[in-house]
Amino acid sequence: MAKFELKLPKMGESVAEATITNWLKNVGEKIEADEAVLEIATDKVDSEVPSEVSGTLTEILFQVNDVVKVGQTIAIIETEGGSVAAPVTEAASTPVAEVAKTVEAAKESVAPADFKSSDKFYSPLVKNIASAEGISVTEMDTISGSGKDGRVTKEDILNHIKNRGSQPIASVPASIPQPAVSAPVAAQAVPVSVNGGDEIVEMDRMRKLISGYMVASVQTSAHVQSFIEVDVTNIVKWRDRVKGAFEKREGEKLTFTPIFMEAVAKALKDFPGMNISVDGDYIIKRKNINLGMAAALPNGNLIVPVIKNADQLNLVGMAKAVNDLGNRAKAGKLKPDDTQGGTYTVTNVGTFGSVFGTPIINQPQVGILALGAIRKVPAVIETPEGDFIGIRQKMFLSHSYDHRVVDGALGGSFVKRVADYLEAFDANREY
Repeated sequence: MAKFELKLPKMGESVAEATITNWLKNVGEKIEADEAVLEIATDKVDSEVPSEVSGTLTEILFQVNDVVKVGQTIAIIETEGGSVAAPVTEAASTPVAEVAKTVEAAKESVAPADFKSSDKFYSPLVKNIASAEGISVTEMDTISGSGKDGRVTKEDILNHIKNRGSQPIASVPASIPQPAVSAPVAAQAVPVSVNGGDEIVEMDRMRKLISGYMVASVQTSAHVQSFIEVDVTNIVKWRDRVKGAFEKREGEKLTFTPIFMEAVAKALKDFPGMNISVDGDYIIKRKNINLGMAAALPNGNLIVPVIKNADQLNLVGMAKAVNDLGNRAKAGKLKPDDTQGGTYTVTNVGTFGSVFGTPIINQPQVGILALGAIRKVPAVIETPEGDFIGIRQKMFLSHSYDHRVVDGALGGSFVKRVADYLEAFDANREY
């Protein structure tokens, strides 16, 4: 007999840890090679961890809801042969409680200096929110945590931020004169009335995450919008003409999305000020143009897979990338790295019939573009012989951007450039 260490596999360059959501096997059960042993979740994607060997599960080192780093041993599998088993390190036989302490100690070692004075453990996300909101360690230590072992969760700190207006944060020396302004009255949560015919359903894990992200984004960025109407008649006619041949030659359906993504990538090259991220008081100018495309899942949740280096793709390559990510999102087959590294996001609200929308920025990006439904509308057409009324295919582009770092001139010019590229689309182009 030999023992094999099942480790949390590498899930992409930007994914360092995952949360265990479910053990599919119990101690003592037989496991076949490539059979799923447990389910894990990053902040965006759920996936399974298979076994590399056949054998019997003898030890489980982490429990459901534990956060595990990539490369850590999560279980021990006893095999019949000795050649395939990796040597079990001393840490692998350590009790679960001690392993958890080791993980927490490792995280604490990279904590910002101002958190080292606290005896409590705070996750990197909670620390980032605290830093962005100017919450001190002393104030953090007063927050009652609802997480495991009393840890402060994202929901805890967001609720604290929401209600802190009515709470004294720090005493002010009496020698400093205070303005005669009445304290704001914090909004109190009103209990929801439930009757016998109502059904109470708890949010699933992803919906809770989405909820937290949306609230945090609105509290972080100063959202402002610009809208522009675009004539896409040439695009509609061209697609209708070539989509059959395109699918026959490339084996891919040609939707409008890759055409729009192509225009957005070009505009981002023209306006690199939109291809940035914000980290506190610093602006990060992104070298690569990685386009996120918001996709609705069958269960109603939302996910944003990312097209890497979108500006380097031709229309065929863009169509293949869009279809691949979209199909794998619907099938629940996205990998964690598929949702990482986005520098700008596009969402197609027109899919559901919306004329336009006001999307929320995907942090830490500074802009997101909503594509409205394409509609036949009467329009004034200018010709050398005069103006006349005709039927045109039009849509709205809605650009939400972060007014902390993007002013109206840049935000408006960018979406206008996207519109210019779409209206100048060559109806005779080859694909």
